[in-house]
Amino acid sequence: MENILLNDGVSIPQIGFGVFLIPNDGSTYNAVREALKVGYTHIDTAAAYFNEEEVGKAIKDSGIPREKLFITSKLWLQDYSYDKAKIGIERSLRHLDTYIDLYLIHQPYGDVVGAWKRMEEYKKEGKIRSIGVSNMTPKIWQNFVPSFDLLPSVNQIEFNPLTQQKAIRTIMDQSNVKVEAWYPLGHGNKDLINHPIIEKLAKKYQKNQGQIILRFEIQDGVITLPKSTNPKNIKGNLEIFDFSLTAEEMEEIYSLDLGKASHDPDAEGVAERLLNAFVIKD
Repeated sequence: MENILLNDGVSIPQIGFGVFLIPNDGSTYNAVREALKVGYTHIDTAAAYFNEEEVGKAIKDSGIPREKLFITSKLWLQDYSYDKAKIGIERSLRHLDTYIDLYLIHQPYGDVVGAWKRMEEYKKEGKIRSIGVSNMTPKIWQNFVPSFDLLPSVNQIEFNPLTQQKAIRTIMDQSNVKVEAWYPLGHGNKDLINHPIIEKLAKKYQKNQGQIILRFEIQDGVITLPKSTNPKNIKGNLEIFDFSLTAEEMEEIYSLDLGKASHDPDAEGVAERLLNAFVIKD
């Protein structure tokens, strides 16, 4: 397992286990226990995933010392203001039953600045070790981040060989803000998984296509968050540190970038649709 040092001095495991869309019916608990068993030390959840409690219980039941693990969660839209953010943060802390290593603004709409100010306070108090944002495009970044007292340590965005987010990365690189990748495997996009370049490299290194993609992301300095409930895939997604792609092979994969994301955070009405999707209750 390799770690990356964030711009606030916090060390984060470069590969994490994501639990988006894993139900809170015991499935998340089982998946996280399996991930921890095979060597993951970074678990990525969110209030809006409705499975923070199962993540917290799995971590506690694992018997692994808390300081050896890294937990990420995220604040949801309904709690975006200075006053409301306290409610959301305390809910996450209670559900996880531990401090949080990294806490993110999940969707950048509404009173982001007010919520961020409250997150800064929790960071200073030590209940949250590092803070960051998610789904920020260059336009959204410029709208909010200049008003922050503390810079984000990460921006969690869609990232994979077809969606390399070069414009926002140029801005982030100026302040050493790291990329965290959601949809790191393209959400099963066959145009990516079955691309001849990916298949060629998989054959060469005797790895599967997903491992080639994840290795590319690791070498590109990205924090990647693959998800699976299949024990074989959970283990396999971690087996990417026993080989390296050459500079030429990295360039081949860089050439796959389509220059666009599958989701457009700048689209009109996104915030309203997301906020109306559901409300998180205690």
